[in-house]
Amino acid sequence: MKSTIENLGPTRVRLAIEVPWGDLDHAFGEVYKELGRQVRVPGFRPGKVPNRILDQRIGRAAVLEQVVQHAVPEVYSEAIRENQVRVLTQPDVEVTRIDDGDTLAFTAEVDVAPELELPELDSLAVTVDDVEVTDEEVETQVSTMRERFAMLTGVERAARDGDYVSIDLEAKLDGEVLEDGTTSGMSYEVGTGTLMDGLDEAVRGLSVDESATFSSALLSGDAAGQDAEVTVTVRSVKAKELPELDDDFASTASEFDTLAELHDDVRTRLGRVKVMQQGSQARDKLVEHLLEVIEVPVPEKLVERELEWRTQAMEGELQQAGMDWDAYFTAAGIDGREAYDADMRSNVENAVRTQFVLDAIADAREVTVDNDDLSAQIMAQAQRNRVSPEQYAQQLQQGNNIADFVADVRRTKALAQLLESTTITDASGNEVDLEGLRPKTVRADGEDGGEAPKKKAAAKKTAAKKAPAKKAAKADADADAPAEDGEAAPKKKAAAKKAPAKKAAAAKAEDEAPAES
Repeated sequence: MKSTIENLGPTRVRLAIEVPWGDLDHAFGEVYKELGRQVRVPGFRPGKVPNRILDQRIGRAAVLEQVVQHAVPEVYSEAIRENQVRVLTQPDVEVTRIDDGDTLAFTAEVDVAPELELPELDSLAVTVDDVEVTDEEVETQVSTMRERFAMLTGVERAARDGDYVSIDLEAKLDGEVLEDGTTSGMSYEVGTGTLMDGLDEAVRGLSVDESATFSSALLSGDAAGQDAEVTVTVRSVKAKELPELDDDFASTASEFDTLAELHDDVRTRLGRVKVMQQGSQARDKLVEHLLEVIEVPVPEKLVERELEWRTQAMEGELQQAGMDWDAYFTAAGIDGREAYDADMRSNVENAVRTQFVLDAIADAREVTVDNDDLSAQIMAQAQRNRVSPEQYAQQLQQGNNIADFVADVRRTKALAQLLESTTITDASGNEVDLEGLRPKTVRADGEDGGEAPKKKAAAKKTAAKKAPAKKAAKADADADAPAEDGEAAPKKKAAAKKAPAKKAAAAKAEDEAPAES
């Protein structure tokens, strides 16, 4: 076999390959064996038909066509290995010559990883924010704890912001009640605006057993985007009473005896969080700097393929959530498909550029991946995806994602090593100790613990960032909602499923709810 490479651009090459006829014996053998099983010739048993008879029956041109289809992929792969070409996409193959008994020649155009000119990597420096915990941040954290120990008390007055109401909802379109358009006994905190548009305005001022009707746009289903007529009826009104911020509260809400000790602990924990944020910021700024100083061409076909993958993944999530694109854009606050596509393309291009840069750094530093590296990442990703390490490894294997995973671990390791040799200072000029803030995982595209843009195991990625189930129907009001009847507040799955505007579809379970007095 003889092969030559022609550069068509920074990320595309053309391979010209010639194969002597003798090198095609294996391909001919496989083709004739298959044809012998398929073709029935009187006087010959299946599989025993001579090759010359098969040529006569089928035609020599048809036989050669099948030989070419069989041989080209193997020959192409061998040429790629011999020339050490790092291909990114499937090749465009054109057979240029078939000289029967002499030579097979073909060309293959394919996108390849670009050759990058790296800067001096041993003198990099980034600046991160100072670690400063303000009194306001400490008070906010303590107030959040205080909310969790609030008590609910029934009141005989109209509902107002901050109250918890039990409500019934009924949605109608053109005078008819919608399927799954009613729910009863839903707990809601007035004024949070997390359930559906117009609800807060309707509930404010209502007393027990009073009703109001308002209009709200449907976010999913066949009638998504249309305004439904929603009737809300208040069944109970409860006011939230917060405990006094004193030593008794500290001993109840924590392991500390005094409020001062609780404040000190909160300040310490917030400081640790901010130190870790310094590490993430240092990593992100390092990646940003590399992308600024290194010219990284991006193959358009690779970007288009990734965009197509993410779009299909998003459409699947939207369908599962019962939403269409317009409803998703409305719920996510995105200004239409054009803005969405532009943002997605920018994300993909940056992710691809980051991959190329980290691959080049890994090559330059001869970074290798061992079993310990793989095990650590599998453990981290399994924990993040809430599956066992064995299950996550099996998912990688079943999805043919092992090579991508290994490549991403290598990029992660290269970035972590580069971060160790980078000078990191805070805004005040103090050098930051990397040992105290090294992130457990560093994603190849600059985000915590994800995967490279290709084949997210979870793809979740890129599409995942604005997944409709997470962002389009987010109702955080119930996250710390007080409980009723002295028990943990009921989870809102059933109610959420029936909420007319489907914005309640993500009404969060009140796992840490306080009790009712």
